[in-house]
Amino acid sequence: MTKSIRRLLSVGARIAGAAALVLAAAGASQAQTLDAVRERGFLICGATNPLPGFAQMDAEGRWSGFDVDLCRGIAAAVFGNPDLIEFRSLRGEARFAPLQTGEVDVLTRNGPWTQRRDTLYGASYVAPSFYDGQAFMVAQSLGFVSAYELDDVSICVVDSAGDLERMEEFFFANQATYTEVVYEDVADLAVAYVAGSCQAVSASGRQLQAIRRALPEPASHRILPERISKELMGPVVREGDDQWFNIVKWTMFALIDAEEVGITSLNIDSLAAARTPAVRRILGVEGDFGAPLGLKAEFMSNVIRAIGNYSELYDRHFGPQTGAALLRGQNALWSNGGLLYAPPVR
Repeated sequence: MTKSIRRLLSVGARIAGAAALVLAAAGASQAQTLDAVRERGFLICGATNPLPGFAQMDAEGRWSGFDVDLCRGIAAAVFGNPDLIEFRSLRGEARFAPLQTGEVDVLTRNGPWTQRRDTLYGASYVAPSFYDGQAFMVAQSLGFVSAYELDDVSICVVDSAGDLERMEEFFFANQATYTEVVYEDVADLAVAYVAGSCQAVSASGRQLQAIRRALPEPASHRILPERISKELMGPVVREGDDQWFNIVKWTMFALIDAEEVGITSLNIDSLAAARTPAVRRILGVEGDFGAPLGLKAEFMSNVIRAIGNYSELYDRHFGPQTGAALLRGQNALWSNGGLLYAPPVR
């Protein structure tokens, strides 16, 4: 072996060793999210661009919405205070880099869970917080109550993300007729629908909800209950930190389990003396389920007291008081015919 070859091998070994040390350091730093959040004194949450019902900012710069409250719940789990939090609005094209680099601690935004997003970008989806899919919205005056009744209608749809193809397949399978009115961007759908360019509009349920809430009379329009695709939304964290992954996961599960056993933000204090084991475990008065996560025994109680159970969370942002009630559908508890399900606290 020549000296030049040995020198190259030596240099290569040093480079590989240095890379390994960098990766190890990165892994170690990623495994300390809870410590970093506590040392900083507040949680940094990446939210979506304004999407009514999920994340919006008022004139005074205050954030609110379903996704925002999930972040507040995580802050309550960690600090016992839901207000120790900072929100950062992230564009759709820049959602994972801020998470990878530690600029944000968690993402709660409307990026659907897919295999690529869950495996290629150094990020991990924690648990479903909202089930959705492509749907249809029509004026109440048309009398449709189901997507299966749609026939001989004009429908506005975007020619991207498979929406057009799925709609074609749906109507072919149901042997119904329709006229497609195609646009390039979701923002065009609202303009076209208001202008009367189509009788119905098809997009994800959450996008339709945002469109409906911006209409002059939201209650005069109905989002039909069926979904012709599946989309799961939920909190996203960096890979490599099991402790933080589990903290966010059990914050989410606490909301679902609380609804299942009847714990709400209104009755939580009165249930302190309850004898039901499932209730006592969630409240942290029986067993210490916070210790394995590095949290206090009452962390789930703090979450529920801050933002309520899942039903309260959903109703606050999609209930009748919003003027544009969105049926829970798939987001109902499994015991009520929905998909919402969480492991028990035990």
